[in-house]
Amino acid sequence: MSQDPKSQEEDIGLQHAAEHAKPGKRNPVLLYLVILFAAAFLLLLMSYFMQQRTNQETISGLQQTSSSAKESLENLITERDLLKEQTVALEEQTAQLQRELDSAQAAVQAAQDKLEEAVCQAQALRQLNQIRALYNQHRNGDALALLRQWEEENPGALEDTLTAISQAMSVEERSIYDPLDAYHKLTDWLDFPPSPDEP
Repeated sequence: MSQDPKSQEEDIGLQHAAEHAKPGKRNPVLLYLVILFAAAFLLLLMSYFMQQRTNQETISGLQQTSSSAKESLENLITERDLLKEQTVALEEQTAQLQRELDSAQAAVQAAQDKLEEAVCQAQALRQLNQIRALYNQHRNGDALALLRQWEEENPGALEDTLTAISQAMSVEERSIYDPLDAYHKLTDWLDFPPSPDEP
């Protein structure tokens, strides 16, 4: 169907007006979109920089923590090494003290043994002098009784001790006085032990 020419002209005029009016109406919307896009871009950019700053602070904090942990570890290693050295030194000192203690104990034991030996020898000499004193007082029975009592209590001890004393003396000292020889003379004079033919 064909339109009349007047109606066609009106449509063309309206179309022309609409085309010329469209750009004017679209400009504010486009501007609004550009502003929104720019604002969103700025927000994204700010968020990116804030995230970067937070990351940088976190990394810096972790680096400080790592440095502190490394320093603490180094201090602990140094302290451990120092404690090892002190432990070794203390162990050596303890071993030295133990050696000194063992040596001192051995010296004390040796001194105690010598003291006991000296006491034994002094007692043996005292017993010999008691027998000689009784013999000199012509109390041969008492002297013999003492000899028998000592022999029963500790068989052979008096003679063994006097032998040790005699052996420890020099030849010159024995030539002046030999306790073992004196003991043998006394036992011969007292007939101790009794001869086999004695009842």
